[in-house]
Amino acid sequence: MIPFSPPHIDQKIIDEVTKVLQSGWITTGPRTKLFEKELTKFCGNKNTLCLNSATSGLEIMLRWFGVKEGDEVILPAYTYSATANVVEHCGATIVFVDVNSNDFNISISNIEKAITSKTKVIMPVDFGGYVCDYDEINALVLKHKEKFTARTDEQKMLARILVLSDSAHSFGAFYKGKRAGSLTDVSVFSFHAVKNLTTAEGGSVALNLPPPFDNEAVYKALCIKTLHGQDKDALAKTQKGNWRYDIVEPGYKCNMTDIMAAIGLVELERYDSDTLKVRANIFNKYDEAFSKYSWAELPEYKTKDKTSCYHLYALRIKNISEQQRDAIIKEIFDCDVSVNVHFIPVPMMSFYRNKGYDIKKYPVTLDNYSREISLPVYYDLKDDLVELVIAAVIRSVEKVITG
Repeated sequence: MIPFSPPHIDQKIIDEVTKVLQSGWITTGPRTKLFEKELTKFCGNKNTLCLNSATSGLEIMLRWFGVKEGDEVILPAYTYSATANVVEHCGATIVFVDVNSNDFNISISNIEKAITSKTKVIMPVDFGGYVCDYDEINALVLKHKEKFTARTDEQKMLARILVLSDSAHSFGAFYKGKRAGSLTDVSVFSFHAVKNLTTAEGGSVALNLPPPFDNEAVYKALCIKTLHGQDKDALAKTQKGNWRYDIVEPGYKCNMTDIMAAIGLVELERYDSDTLKVRANIFNKYDEAFSKYSWAELPEYKTKDKTSCYHLYALRIKNISEQQRDAIIKEIFDCDVSVNVHFIPVPMMSFYRNKGYDIKKYPVTLDNYSREISLPVYYDLKDDLVELVIAAVIRSVEKVITG
């Protein structure tokens, strides 16, 4: 069985994790702090905070900005549930909008229609590793500054809607010569097991706030907020006589461990030179094969302004129903090839459906979802296995659509 997206764990990673286990320092410590600095250099943003998940990063930034009941947060209907769940946790109202038909990303015109005086945050989602149109989104929040109503010190300092990018998929992607993480106010990456760069679990918050914000000061405040509200972390308390600490707020427990960071440091070192090249090669082979078939709608992942990090190869089949798509997936699995669907849109999930959200209000999202099949893309998917995937997809599609 060809799996969908197993992590690439080699001897170098095993050796680095072993060193951490033998060091006596396995929680947040020197490796996590080094990983944060290396991520900041890689992405070109101001400061980076590593956490236990991207979900924690999204929620902590909403809470830092003071998002609460009575506020609205705009996000695409086409995303994973985490993007929406964190807004629910804060008590704010989710405002779903539809996406583009070409790239699955949030529609700028639909964002603009959804902005009200209650809008506090826009959360674009970089689908499949392909970044959103951030110049246009950043211009949009400036255009609508007069609508913004500030209720907290952070909101007064920014004096406009915060752009909080769900960049879970897009680590290493480019937009107009700049990397994801440096494209807007705040970007949150995921290092989950299926992501291009993994720390097993984990994520990071890339701070890139404009003046008058001091990003280093925000980073330090977030370190406290994500460790119980404690004003010293374990590393600081190891200094002689420095055991005493205080709890300055009722914080959360979201820190990354040095075990996770050790994996991430190895992954980051070879990310550009190896990982992305391997993934790009798989994308190119899929494109070359499927471009020959009239039923195939290939994903957009490279233009003059944008380069994806090749996270998801989201193939769509033209002129089919959701039921036909599901039948194609079954046939592919019968060929011992694992595929997936990204994503079942959040408004289709029972919790959100029961709150009154209706997928029919997001027709592009529904159409994209109903025809999408995510193909395997991972480091150890060698050329001969890619050919097996291609053959399985062609056979399965033609069996279903031709009967």
